[in-house]
Amino acid sequence: MLRTGRWITAIALVLLAGVYVRALLYTPVEASQGLAQKIFYLHVPAAIWAETAMILVGLASVVYLFTKDPRLDRFAASSAEVGTVFCAIVLTSGPIWGKPIWGTWWTWDARLTLTLFLFLIYVAYLLLRSAVMDPATRARFAAVLGICGMCEVPFIHLSVYMFPTLHPMPIILQPGRPKLPGSMLTTWLLSLGVFTLLYVGFVVQRYALSYLHEQLEAVGGEVGHA
Repeated sequence: MLRTGRWITAIALVLLAGVYVRALLYTPVEASQGLAQKIFYLHVPAAIWAETAMILVGLASVVYLFTKDPRLDRFAASSAEVGTVFCAIVLTSGPIWGKPIWGTWWTWDARLTLTLFLFLIYVAYLLLRSAVMDPATRARFAAVLGICGMCEVPFIHLSVYMFPTLHPMPIILQPGRPKLPGSMLTTWLLSLGVFTLLYVGFVVQRYALSYLHEQLEAVGGEVGHA
């Protein structure tokens, strides 16, 4: 499983480089934003998967609380680690895109603030898992926090409708036909597919490493008792 995850990740990284060559060289420059708009092909797919990863953490956590299946806890932890990375990409690429458009690196805009809060939930989730030693207690506490993170995700998407905001309205995830030229939409869809592969590859690796770590701990415990 670990080798499979590495292969998926390696292929996805090569494809990501190819997508960005396409974005830079073969996708038209947006009229009002110029070259800064090219960050769109990194920023938006990363944002979608940062949020989706937390939704998957929350769903796995809900089922874990009923079934106590350690595989669900292991998956939730793996998804949270990957989601943290994607959320960090969102929070770094966003200001780089926003500075030439808004004239500032950061503003306490509703969507930006809620995305920062999501990142802090991710960090708190990982810190909690590293601080609690008992596996059952750790999984239970982490599940509750993961469900809280999942409940925040809809507010991130709806924030541009609920509050005055500098952040643009969605141009992909909206009813009706996306307001993008065909070449831009194709490039974006390719990037989203690549980020999907990245998510799968990273999660498979983290899941495999977590399983191996648990097996080593179990063997160590048995040797200690012998």
